[in-house]
Amino acid sequence: MSFYLPLGDDEFRPTRSTESPWDTEMQHGGPPAALLGRVLTVAGLRLARISVDFLGPIPRRDFRVEASPIKPGRLTTLNEARMVVDGRVAVTARAWHIAPGPQPPISTPVDHADPLPEGDGSVGFPNFDGWGYGEAIEWRTTKGELGVADGETHVWTRVRMPLVEGQPIDGQDRALIVADSANGMSAVLPMDKWLSIPPTMTTTLLRPANGEWVHLACRTALSADGLGLTTGELYDFEGGVGQVSQPLVIRSR
Repeated sequence: MSFYLPLGDDEFRPTRSTESPWDTEMQHGGPPAALLGRVLTVAGLRLARISVDFLGPIPRRDFRVEASPIKPGRLTTLNEARMVVDGRVAVTARAWHIAPGPQPPISTPVDHADPLPEGDGSVGFPNFDGWGYGEAIEWRTTKGELGVADGETHVWTRVRMPLVEGQPIDGQDRALIVADSANGMSAVLPMDKWLSIPPTMTTTLLRPANGEWVHLACRTALSADGLGLTTGELYDFEGGVGQVSQPLVIRSR
């Protein structure tokens, strides 16, 4: 099982594991973000920042991906990719890649997430049983509770399958697959009564995640006029990996 089946000629078929909790015919934003991040890979350079724009609901139908350079270079490169469904651009992504270099003369103190809790972990969120994306990931909370609107939740996540069938999953994939879940995990208002929609998501990576587990410590704040902001810190067992940011549209359903 995987999130996507490769069809050749830069075309893919989304599986049930991409399924949105709100509509079984639509995709969650995490797998598209990770796939476009993979398409934008630059040999010899490492992903430093990716901004993914969701131009509307993402149909769970066959699609193609397109990529084009914006600013090539030896030390830094900026590229763009697009997910095209039924002739419409549904998702775009812009990614900066930076060339690794010599180790600096000082090191940054390492900050760690809370330990991984024991147990089998949850396979979904309360009130969202049986949705593909939720079941494709193992969730173990270290602060707060999934599905409870308290504004801050910390969770260890383990993606259970490859991003693309027949291709190994890596640390970048694992981080980007879960990054777009930050606003849902740290919702301030009940999700059955309020919309909390991120039209875009930016992930900045210090380094790729190592190992199967990625921890996301996320929180959401609201403005007085219907906007919100979700921020999150990404970790693996060795320490900090990167940051997530999502502006939000907050509206009553």
